[in-house]
Amino acid sequence: MRPWPFQSAGSLVFGRGSAAHLTDVAKGLAAGRVFVVADPTLQKVGTLATVTNPMAAAGLGVETFLVEHPEPSAEVVRAAAAKARAFAPDAVLGLGGGSNMDTAKLVALVLAHGGDPTDYTGDCRVLGPVLPMICVPTTAGTGSEVSAAAVFTDTARQIKVSCLSPFLRPDVAVVDPLLSVSCPPKVTADSGIDALTHAIEAFTAIDNDDFPLPSGERSVYQGKNPMADVMAREAITLVGKFLRRAVANGDDLEARDGMALAGTLGGLAFSNAGVALVHAMEYPVGGAVHISHGAGNGLLLPFVMEFNRPAATRALAKLPALLGAPDEDESADDAAVRAVAMVTKLRADIGIPTRLRDVGVTEAMLPGFAEKAYAIKRLMRVNPRTPQSADEILDVYRAAF
Repeated sequence: MRPWPFQSAGSLVFGRGSAAHLTDVAKGLAAGRVFVVADPTLQKVGTLATVTNPMAAAGLGVETFLVEHPEPSAEVVRAAAAKARAFAPDAVLGLGGGSNMDTAKLVALVLAHGGDPTDYTGDCRVLGPVLPMICVPTTAGTGSEVSAAAVFTDTARQIKVSCLSPFLRPDVAVVDPLLSVSCPPKVTADSGIDALTHAIEAFTAIDNDDFPLPSGERSVYQGKNPMADVMAREAITLVGKFLRRAVANGDDLEARDGMALAGTLGGLAFSNAGVALVHAMEYPVGGAVHISHGAGNGLLLPFVMEFNRPAATRALAKLPALLGAPDEDESADDAAVRAVAMVTKLRADIGIPTRLRDVGVTEAMLPGFAEKAYAIKRLMRVNPRTPQSADEILDVYRAAF
């Protein structure tokens, strides 16, 4: 086994009521002025005030920016950065789902290094530390609170793009499951299936020993390793146990606890091992039809699992037990088939769309999607089965159509 790294946020505070400590967290970063990225829903339900009022009462300067729509565009990031630059914060706080946290990361990046968010897309193009960051998820699934990635939509190219850098891992992640109680069922389902996608892609990733990183290139993702496996296994188990419950009853605090932990563990797993073909295929879909990232991933997940099955049978065969199914006397091949069926059923049970045609995709779009997905080499090399051409990816899109 060759050496492998494992990274996380600088520190993690987890548990019910942990958001009450955010003023102390900000002071611990020597932040007298905090720029908060949130959204109108969090403002409406009072979550934003719950976070910002104690900071203001303690004498901290606070300015907010509201992300009006999920899956923010480059234009939204630029507007947020312009408002933050005028405020001159000491730290940036991302409050909400992945869209808000990723926008906060990009604001911290642009304020520290200048330029445009599109200047930093790809792997390890950030040259040094960014502004101090605090991330506080109010959904359970994106894992952005501990990850090294920030995703936004490049509207000029009609595709989601990602900045990946160790410098984009937050200084502090504060995960309070109580903040997710107000999440409606659809957001709970979309973010929860996102957590499962992260964990399964990390668990089935190519092994670190075989990770095909070209000489001279750097990558945040490193392939499958034992530490990421521990995180992925537990995330899958928690999703299998609690996601349906959280969607069915948002006041089920045990389920909220479990899904909050699943989201964070999935983030730790994928942000080290990597995500792969599901994400590569979702980026052009989301950029074109604006489906939420979680729902897009969940729609595509079982189809990609089926594509990967010949190369990832042993890993996939472990999923039924992790998802809570009773043991059966069956071969690894049969267990891997059952894993795909179980994920397909879970997806349907929580209301994730099952076909691309149902979310606004037309058949004419598919070849262009396949070309764009195939071009994302940093994700192709994580996948356990390497697509040999865009046509192979097109076949998966057609199966999902």
